[in-house]
Amino acid sequence: MGSFKSRIGKSYPLGSHYDGEGVNFALFSAHAIKVELCIFNESGSEEIERYSIDKNTDNIWHIYLEGAKPGLVYGYRVYGLYKPSEGYRFNPHKLLIDPYGKKLVGTLIWNKAIFGYDIDSPDKDLSFSELDSAPYVPKNVVVDDNDYNWEDDSQIGYQMNESIIYETHLRGATKLNPFLPDTKRGTFAGFSDDSTVNYLKHLGVTSVEFLPVHAFFGNRHKRGYIIDNYWGYESFSFFAPEQSYLSNGDINEIRDMVKKLHKHGIEVLLDVVYNHTGEGNHLGPTLCYRGIDNLSYYILNPDNKRTYHDTTGCGASFNLQNPNVLRLVMDSLRYWVEKMHVDGFRFDLATTLCRRNNEFKQTSGFLYAVAQDEILKKVKIIAEPWDVGYGGYQLGAFLPGWSEWNDKYRDNIRRFWKGDQFQIAEIATRLTGSSEIFNHSNRTISSSINFITAHDGFTLNDLVSYNTKHNSANGESNRDGTDTNWSWNSGEEGETANNLVQKNRFDRMKAMLSTLMLSFGTPMLVFGDEFARSQMGNNNPYCQDNAITWVAWEGISSKQRQLISFVRKLIRLRKKLKIFSREQFFTGKIVDEQGYKDIAWYTEKGSEFSSSDWHDGNRHSISYLVKDNKGFVMAIFNGSHQPIDWLLPPLNNFTSWNVLLDSSNQISKDISLGASKKIKVPAWSVVLIEIK
Repeated sequence: MGSFKSRIGKSYPLGSHYDGEGVNFALFSAHAIKVELCIFNESGSEEIERYSIDKNTDNIWHIYLEGAKPGLVYGYRVYGLYKPSEGYRFNPHKLLIDPYGKKLVGTLIWNKAIFGYDIDSPDKDLSFSELDSAPYVPKNVVVDDNDYNWEDDSQIGYQMNESIIYETHLRGATKLNPFLPDTKRGTFAGFSDDSTVNYLKHLGVTSVEFLPVHAFFGNRHKRGYIIDNYWGYESFSFFAPEQSYLSNGDINEIRDMVKKLHKHGIEVLLDVVYNHTGEGNHLGPTLCYRGIDNLSYYILNPDNKRTYHDTTGCGASFNLQNPNVLRLVMDSLRYWVEKMHVDGFRFDLATTLCRRNNEFKQTSGFLYAVAQDEILKKVKIIAEPWDVGYGGYQLGAFLPGWSEWNDKYRDNIRRFWKGDQFQIAEIATRLTGSSEIFNHSNRTISSSINFITAHDGFTLNDLVSYNTKHNSANGESNRDGTDTNWSWNSGEEGETANNLVQKNRFDRMKAMLSTLMLSFGTPMLVFGDEFARSQMGNNNPYCQDNAITWVAWEGISSKQRQLISFVRKLIRLRKKLKIFSREQFFTGKIVDEQGYKDIAWYTEKGSEFSSSDWHDGNRHSISYLVKDNKGFVMAIFNGSHQPIDWLLPPLNNFTSWNVLLDSSNQISKDISLGASKKIKVPAWSVVLIEIK
């Protein structure tokens, strides 16, 4: 006799739900023949009861336990065929996580028991393991989602053209914060501390975009050894947060953080990974989806169902072509908006989510589901518009309402400030929102997420300090990580005491940050770039949970503090200038009775660009002139190693001018226009002029 009286319960909603009198459990599996609900003690260390779930309604197995309450620890055992060659991988010896579980307890221990097969068998996954995995895997905990006082909190709702995104790693951002007790460092509670929030507010960013915070269990098994899974791009649960990010195990820490950031005008965006899971390929562990219904949750190789179709490079593509799996993803997104009040999402390898019959389709179920969803219409939706499969590069192909990471912007801006030839024609379109990519289907100029650096790749400091990657610390003999960085070390590799090299690096960092903030589109800044954080040349630190990736709060030099102040000034300047609030793309056509264009491009001679200027491979400077309500704003980008005497264009009835920005800080503050209307633009610099 169990501790709880059981009855049939309901097939919806999925997961575990407390109604004040008991808990309803519902689990999807289309191919199981039997399901058991396993109850554990509070720590999850001992299984104390099992309940057979006998009711199956439309492939939803459900049961209700009267008297059960929040805090109850549970997991599932699912029975069925074990025929890997046919795609069946049921194994009741493996305790399975609830895909809809909101909280986890316990630590994943990489033991042979967590695999559905005998890893010592020569037959590998064709063999069958009878080892009980329960002692080695986390369990779910029933929660009460309605037991939280949000006060008057709601999504902030910045428009994309108002947004300045700050990509950050939750743990790395506060792990070295000296103002926090050890228990709060690297947690949601640490990020909501006044020291963290006040810094973000001081900097001026509008939106924090966290690398994955869905449960990913902190480490993983690879090639026979354990490595840190620092970035978190191998989610095991799409509802439960990563346990190590909770300082006291209470998921309300997330709500506290969101509410605190919202009070200070800062949005919360989540980087989400629905394209694959941490179970990996056919030789990976059985922790959740594989054991619940492998045939439904993953896309199998049609020629050999023992293996998977994989467009992610991580083992197996999640099967959003299955309506039940699509529902899981959509329910997860709505949960984080409705119950956690987050303001938007960045979708990792979003192309995989939009495939039908292994081809990217704008008519995919996922894109249609997002487009019609009343909840998701209220938040930001950002795509990483590529994966590693056939036809995976889909920059510009997402629907109106989506914004997309623009890697063409990243590469061109890097190459321009590296001094490469033949960059001028392309940089003009990158500065103005990449219209050749996004100007269709009534999309807006803010569809382009402009970034120069991201978590993946060199930091800004390393971009100007290293010619090649230095990833030996990752344990893969420097083979991992891209070799195409478009970086230049300024003359010496790595750290240097050479003052000229240091000056060039600092000038180019400031110039690139200026370019980012003076480009049309939505800027994304990466945590630490504002004070020249280095990863010592590592451009793929996915496994480095240490000083390589943690943000240093102490020991910041005066030069680094100057850079922080400079970035703060840039952000304030961008917010102040009304030209960046525009939604429509530029046309280059005359837009008023005085004959002025909506944007014009000028050379240092004061004349508009000619065809020969656009195709001059040795040209390393360009400027745009944009009319605003009171006059003009002119941005000059000098990517050469020499200063340039720049003649301002002839403008009727405009005689007053002011330097709003000089990234080099070499132009005199009291400079006046003079009769020649010339200004000396320093090498490797960006100058912004207001003309009235």
